Amino acid sequence: MYSHGSESLIKQAREIQESELQKFYSRLVKVLPQKELGHETVDSLQRLHLILSANKYSRTLPAELQQRLASLLSSPAEQLQVLSSAVLRETAPPAGQGVNYNQENSHAAALLLTQASSKADVSNLCAQLIRSLENRPSEGPANSLMHSLPVLNTILTHSPDCLTEDHLTLLSKKLVDWLRYASIVQGSGASSGGFFTGARSRQPLPTAELDGTVSGDFFTVLCVGQGFTEDQWLNVYSFSMLRHWLLTYHSVSSSYTAADTVNRLQLSLSLSHSHSFDDRSEVDGSVVSMVSATSSTSRLLPPKERLREKAFQYCQRLIEQCDRKAQKKTDTELQKACLVEAVCILDCVCVEDPSLVYQAFPCIKPLFGRLSSDLSFARVLLPVAQFYLNHGELAAVDCDGVWRLVFGRFPAELFNDPFLAHELLRFLRLNLESVQLRAPQYTRSFPNLLKFLAWDSPTVLDDFVDLLPSLVTTGTAVELLHSLLDLPCLSATLVLQFRSMCLPSSEPGGRGLLSLDAFRNLTFRGLFLFLLRGEAGSGDTIDRLSTLHELLAEAADWPRVVQCAQTVPVLLHIYFNTVITVADEKLLAHLILAMLERSALLLNIPTYSKEIHRVFSCHLLKFCKLHPSLVVDQSQDLLQFAGTTANVYSKEEIYTHVVWVLGEYLSVSSDSRCSVRLITSCFEALEAVLFEITSSAPTPGAVCPAPKVITTLMSALAKLASRSHDLIPRVSLFLSKLRTLTRFGSVTWCADEDDLVAIVTRGEELWSLLKVPGVAQSVLTPPAHVSTPQWHRDTNLATALQLRLLTSLTHSVTRTSSSSSCTGADDASLVL
Repeated sequence: MYSHGSESLIKQAREIQESELQKFYSRLVKVLPQKELGHETVDSLQRLHLILSANKYSRTLPAELQQRLASLLSSPAEQLQVLSSAVLRETAPPAGQGVNYNQENSHAAALLLTQASSKADVSNLCAQLIRSLENRPSEGPANSLMHSLPVLNTILTHSPDCLTEDHLTLLSKKLVDWLRYASIVQGSGASSGGFFTGARSRQPLPTAELDGTVSGDFFTVLCVGQGFTEDQWLNVYSFSMLRHWLLTYHSVSSSYTAADTVNRLQLSLSLSHSHSFDDRSEVDGSVVSMVSATSSTSRLLPPKERLREKAFQYCQRLIEQCDRKAQKKTDTELQKACLVEAVCILDCVCVEDPSLVYQAFPCIKPLFGRLSSDLSFARVLLPVAQFYLNHGELAAVDCDGVWRLVFGRFPAELFNDPFLAHELLRFLRLNLESVQLRAPQYTRSFPNLLKFLAWDSPTVLDDFVDLLPSLVTTGTAVELLHSLLDLPCLSATLVLQFRSMCLPSSEPGGRGLLSLDAFRNLTFRGLFLFLLRGEAGSGDTIDRLSTLHELLAEAADWPRVVQCAQTVPVLLHIYFNTVITVADEKLLAHLILAMLERSALLLNIPTYSKEIHRVFSCHLLKFCKLHPSLVVDQSQDLLQFAGTTANVYSKEEIYTHVVWVLGEYLSVSSDSRCSVRLITSCFEALEAVLFEITSSAPTPGAVCPAPKVITTLMSALAKLASRSHDLIPRVSLFLSKLRTLTRFGSVTWCADEDDLVAIVTRGEELWSLLKVPGVAQSVLTPPAHVSTPQWHRDTNLATALQLRLLTSLTHSVTRTSSSSSCTGADDASLVL
């Protein structure tokens, strides 16, 4: 929504008259040629942009004004460049003319792309940019090449097919030159510190490393100086687009056979004993000096493969540079960013050419060993983990240390880092199949991974919707269910852990003081440590959950805990839908028992228990429908739950469904083990509960039992009685008393008159059915072919035969003449 002032300006811009607009154009044409353009010009350009952008359709500016605006693209004032570019993006080029602005800066180059109206225009622009790259820096505008590369990279993103094979070859050659052979001498004062602040001198000197030493090897983005030459800037731009380039154009075109790999390695080894290297480095012992033996080999390679080779060397050089201690903190952050990009590029290169894996690991393994103890490099170590995941099996290296770090320390100690959480969960989503196959620690680490969800539920919920099914196995299903139900407790515990580190023990913690003291109390330390465990299978605390909930009672209204509780029902649905596909009857029986136990052991958050009970009820029905024998297997636990009157009031939803399951599936037709004794014991338990809740008023402050509970109990009793006819008189006696009792007015156990009428009506229907036991059994416990009819598929039924005959006759009628149609219809009537 716009403010009132903004809406007024937009309305004025939309309603401007054409005559007034033409006068405005003319005034701008006169103002723009002036040498000094002040605030009035800026205001006019802003107003013109508002007029053009507020209109639904693109306007065509006068040709002269269009030229004046195009000339502003080369203005020394960047504000005028931005405004003129923004105005021209809102307009269409003059009729019959193409876009032909000079690529003098990034705004002009980007404008060319935005005004390309078709794929042909994009292809022409791409060809124009490629031609500009063929010129040497001295042949064209000073910065044209630097401004062309970002636009070219944008084209690669949106229209990668615009580049021909010749273009790809040329660009690969150019990238090799810019990456590997940039000048190692500083520019002469062209920049006040360049893209990073570095060593300064009054005259051109060799570029320096971040630790202040002179650069001995080739130039990279981590070299600093007083100023930078154009080829050094192109080196930086090339590195920034290198990974995108490799992923876009090299993945499909590069495939090496085993013989190619062996031949290249042998050739590289033979050349390593000679001194005919084309590299410019003469410093012994550096990474580049060690890998430069392959330079002669790379001369024999096609341009794409040669670019891959140089990219490999460039990244190795960067990793070596990152081992140096930077003199400034900002340069340390720069080293981290370059490490991420370098390792990602190495990964791309090794995916395309597996022969390079053996050369890369001697560089990657020391890097991991150096950084793994420092969690400030966590975001750098994720690309390292990606490298191990993709190539660890090929190189036969031990990856356990990597997975202990990724699934262990990262979530345990950095759960409150939103960037790491996003990148780690994204890493898992993108590599889920490989992680499951090659990282056995993954499924056992769900208690740690859930800390990201407990800390910032809204942000990472989508990630866990995708990841949760992969965490559900027969070995983790039960513990994972408890962990999901305890997510609000985990959220509160993480908050307490965070506060405990921030607040001294002697300082009052204000809000949450009691729970914070409990967190620090050694008596309850085991409870909190169980919630904070790092792996599955580390014990059980269900016996003390009530104590834990009492300690965390004041956390029930903490925003972070409430948000976490709101995500649990969503995840439970995903969990149950997954577990039903992998679990056997024994595991499902265990889960039913867990649901019954945990229905009373939930953190007291408003509406949380009701939502969980609703999810339990839904999936309890699915379990029993899929495996009806579960009801007999778990009959003792189900009867104990259904026979507890308190559950009628505190767990209405799940109690109703447990009663329905008992009435529906406790029969010989569902399980041959179902005996009369079991039916009778179930009947007596439900009868006692129904008699108790309908013969006395609820306790003060308690609500009346829900009508749904009462009608479900009556239906279950009637079903059980129809299977054991000795029980029919007991049900009939209760139903007749119920009808007699309600004739004398309202009752204490039902406050609503309409609900009472519905209960009595259901009772009369059941009473009428039970008068005829045979009919009652057929209606209340119908056989499978009645409850799930498939008459339209049963070939032995007359209805199916008639439908098929009518279908065939109808088709024959449409294909024959009208006389034949009449005959067919008569035949059909005779058959029917």
